[in-house]
Amino acid sequence: MKIALNDGFLTDNSNDVTTGAYFVVTNSNSKYADDALDAGAKLISPRQAIEILGLKERIKIIGITGTNGKTTTAFLLAHTLSNLGYKCAISGTCGSFVDGRQIAKKGLTTSQILETLSYIKEAVECDCKYFIMEVSSHAIAQNRIEGLEFALKIFTNLSQDHLDFHKSFDEYARVKSSFLSDSSDKIINCDDKNISYNALNALTYSLKSGNIIASNFELKDGIMATIQSKSEIANLSLNLHGKFNLYNALGVIAASKKLLNLDLQSICDALKGFSGVAGRMEIVSPDIIVDFAHTPDGIEKVLSSMQARELIVVFGAGGDRDKSKRAIMGQIVAKYAKVAIVTSDNPRSEDPNSIIEQVASKMPPNTIKITDRKEAIKRAIDIQNGEVLLILGKGDEDYQEINGIKYPFSDQKIVKEILSNKG
Repeated sequence: MKIALNDGFLTDNSNDVTTGAYFVVTNSNSKYADDALDAGAKLISPRQAIEILGLKERIKIIGITGTNGKTTTAFLLAHTLSNLGYKCAISGTCGSFVDGRQIAKKGLTTSQILETLSYIKEAVECDCKYFIMEVSSHAIAQNRIEGLEFALKIFTNLSQDHLDFHKSFDEYARVKSSFLSDSSDKIINCDDKNISYNALNALTYSLKSGNIIASNFELKDGIMATIQSKSEIANLSLNLHGKFNLYNALGVIAASKKLLNLDLQSICDALKGFSGVAGRMEIVSPDIIVDFAHTPDGIEKVLSSMQARELIVVFGAGGDRDKSKRAIMGQIVAKYAKVAIVTSDNPRSEDPNSIIEQVASKMPPNTIKITDRKEAIKRAIDIQNGEVLLILGKGDEDYQEINGIKYPFSDQKIVKEILSNKG
């Protein structure tokens, strides 16, 4: 990664170094620092890079962490702040965006620090007031957010994920909690008891008891709820589905209150019109929905939000990731689905049939298993007769990763192709 300056450039790649360049030393590239120095580079920290780029105190950085809901929370917050008159940038799972314009395709949930600084620089140049970024547990552990000063941190929830990396849930929780241990302003879902945080400057949200509370809510056709904060009461109406999205909305309301201190109803009104994020409960066709849910908790939340309808569920589990969650995911789908079809997700280096067997190991014997994901989706559409079809796991991903190769594959495009061929 290179960032041009008037009198040189910044880089985090020692192979790019020329005399007088600045080499930004991070956890991932520190072993190449001596090589960069020998090649004539000046060694600097990410914090010094921020100062050289003139970004310090030029924009407010908002970091969102949690197992589920980061992406929806980020886009809903940007939508809300935009409706209130503030330009925003977003960086996360779906890529990077400045004032609604995509500037980078999806990659890591949280980019390497110099890449993130390049996005912040473009956001500043476009007069954005806020830079909203998803902060993954990997990024926290690997210090990919080094040097960033967060104006606000948001915690959504914590459930089993990434145990292939963190080795235990306790370690996963510890890493997430470390992001929330300082005295910065923060927004906390206090209904989630898996996290610890510094209560100083924290604003909590809840369906039970917190600083921002939702009550009298209805989730049948979208979201309707009464929102209360101290002596304020407001009405919320959103065209989103599920209790999990009510939590996402509460986090956004609390964040907007913390940032702007506007009256509660004005904030709730600013949430209106949000149509969701691609691959997050995305209605591809009537009664066919694609969602990114790929963890036990995420799947449980999506399926429980739809339990008023009979469900056909197509899903799988990614390879080279936490194997302990696979059978749990299968059990959850079996609990809610009229018909369950286990298929391949991103098998990566693993045998897809082996993954499928692990997912289905505690499911009923009549569970349908189809390795080819396109064929699995076609089977589901062929047997659909009034049920809602949920296709889970990949969301807005437009590829399938097999043995190190990413093949073009979009659940949405496959659905549309199958429906078109049916006439």
